[in-house]
Amino acid sequence: MTQVSIIVPVLNEEATIHGAVSRLCRDFPDCELIVVDGGSTDATAELAALHATVIGSERGRALQMNEGARHTSGDILWFIHADTAIEPEALGQIRAALADPTVVAGGLTLRFDRRTPGLNYLAWTSNARARRLHHIFGDQAMFIRRTVFEALGGFPALAIMEDLEMSRRLHRRGQLRLLPATSTASSRRLVAHGTWRMIAFMQYLKLLYFAGVDPEAIRARYTAGPRLLPNRSPRAARTRRI
Repeated sequence: MTQVSIIVPVLNEEATIHGAVSRLCRDFPDCELIVVDGGSTDATAELAALHATVIGSERGRALQMNEGARHTSGDILWFIHADTAIEPEALGQIRAALADPTVVAGGLTLRFDRRTPGLNYLAWTSNARARRLHHIFGDQAMFIRRTVFEALGGFPALAIMEDLEMSRRLHRRGQLRLLPATSTASSRRLVAHGTWRMIAFMQYLKLLYFAGVDPEAIRARYTAGPRLLPNRSPRAARTRRI
């Protein structure tokens, strides 16, 4: 049977990590499980170590995923976020998909842990994008054939959009397959900032990336969160508040 290695990049996920790794151990007991901690300041690493092999890494999702891949032995690399829940049927579907040598990678069908018109729309468009444009994002639990991953040199060392860029590179190597099994993602950030506002914001960030803006600048913009205008100066900020 083809060996699958699960890699979970984490940073300060104390609230979710225990449930995440225990669920992965329960549903995928024959998979290698590696948690890559990017320097958490809470109990994330200690809690993850109860169920998985934990390694340290420089902070940054691409760096963490690449470091995790270096510590695995599986023929299939499966990258899963700590705040997503994976349908157990996914593993069999991944193995079946990669039995076709023309398939190099893929992801799962996205859904969210809440059902609202905005979240349903985002899930639908994300899955349509994955099928038509072959852009698979991290919350869709990307899986990659190891030989192809290594030939590409792993995820590009970008501050953000590493999953989008990796999808584009993978598609040049072969087929990407979106599987029917679901990856249920957390809606916490979307809901906190307003779902429709975040949908528009994320499209704006992607436009910046395609326009060639420095990914580090895009990451800083993402971290700041959606707002109507960037802060230009303390004086300008005071003027807007007045």
